[in-house]
Amino acid sequence: MSVRERIWGKNAAKIAELLDEIDPDLSSYIQQFAYEEVMARPGLDLKTRELLAITALIALGNPDELKTHIRGAMANGASEKEVRETIIHSALYLGFPRALGAMKVLARMKL
Repeated sequence: MSVRERIWGKNAAKIAELLDEIDPDLSSYIQQFAYEEVMARPGLDLKTRELLAITALIALGNPDELKTHIRGAMANGASEKEVRETIIHSALYLGFPRALGAMKVLARMKL
């Protein structure tokens, strides 16, 4: 199973199609480089990488991709409690408004 499939789960084909519609070249870089090379590197497991991605996306202002990476973290062993703790911990470094926004995203998700 590819790293993308392990993170994107049942949405893998749909996400790939949406990325291709936006721009095929950028889609290729995201899918092949970001996921199949960087995310697949040894040294950190996917759960840890996804929790880090959640923190980075909170720093960027909770873009739509936050949901994808919350699901990806949970698909790779993170509990909802670990995701919540990641969001709460991010408040120390990124600010309470960003953490609150991420917590709202989590609360609206059907997990």
